[in-house]
Amino acid sequence: MRPVLLDDVELLAGDIGEGAEEAIAPAPPLVSAAAVADVSTVDTALDTARRLAAEDTRAGTGRTAELWSALATLAARDLEAARAVEPHLDAVGILRDAGWDLDRIEGIGRTWGVYASEAPGATVAASRSADGSWTLDGVKPWCSLAGTVDAALITAPDNDGERRLFAVRLDPDHALADHSGWRARGLAGIPSGPLTLTDAPAEPVGEPGWYLRRDGFRWGGIGVAACWFGGAVALGRSVADAARRHPDPGAIREMQVGAVDEALESARAVLLDAARQVDAGRAVGERGALIAARARGVVARAVDEVLLRAGHALGPAPLALDDEHSRRVADLQLYVRQHHAENDQASLGRRILRGPEAR
Repeated sequence: MRPVLLDDVELLAGDIGEGAEEAIAPAPPLVSAAAVADVSTVDTALDTARRLAAEDTRAGTGRTAELWSALATLAARDLEAARAVEPHLDAVGILRDAGWDLDRIEGIGRTWGVYASEAPGATVAASRSADGSWTLDGVKPWCSLAGTVDAALITAPDNDGERRLFAVRLDPDHALADHSGWRARGLAGIPSGPLTLTDAPAEPVGEPGWYLRRDGFRWGGIGVAACWFGGAVALGRSVADAARRHPDPGAIREMQVGAVDEALESARAVLLDAARQVDAGRAVGERGALIAARARGVVARAVDEVLLRAGHALGPAPLALDDEHSRRVADLQLYVRQHHAENDQASLGRRILRGPEAR
């Protein structure tokens, strides 16, 4: 198994260990070195997302490690690119799980987001008219790249108060994004803010409650963790490269490199194991929820460790003088906070205490 700090493209699928070949069959990488080098803007990232989505690389279809490796590889190059690609792939995967083909998906929008967050004072209601058509009205919070992507999957309660998922074309006559409040230093190019929907035509996706009940809901959360992992790998490479350049690294620098490698290897191992479990059909139901919670927690903790070690090892200079490094740190600090730290650990603990059926 190759060290994770090596500057290779395949961060997961290309690093399978002994005995894993049957679970993850060798295949060409989904993202080539040239494609990664070419991702420099949100638009080019979304073009990459569409190419990946066309291959139908949903988690659980036998190529889960390759999918997560592609996300990690993009994130190691640029976290904003990965942050744009991941929800598009998630949206297309959800629609395919619901039985939609790519022509139908792209007939509504070529690029997609997924807006499922809730917040006090921001609500969306779905209404069904006498002719059977649906519309959405209200305000949805935390809508990243609304106004850039063409369409989105949006959650909203239906006429009976049950939460449903809807496919919505983000026509500016019916969907108005407001990113004026986005002040983030990290992921500055991926603005998020409220989306106001007014009589927006919508198509239901699945039955009421289907979106959250799907096993793919948990698997998508691990895909996000793969992006965190890729960002941490890039920081780890910076730590190792700085130590290599030093004429006398000394025990402290060597210790920092070792600590970073331990953290990244633990994250990579849990992601690979989760991919194998998903493709083997074992990451379903309560067990799947537990696997996802563990994977996200381990990766988030590894990311926090790498951020801390990189700061200690490299000092203030790259944060102040190196635009790429300082942006990567800010991007990763914001992105990994999608993990809710102690709250998510408490949720994991509750799942474990429910009994052996979850293990």
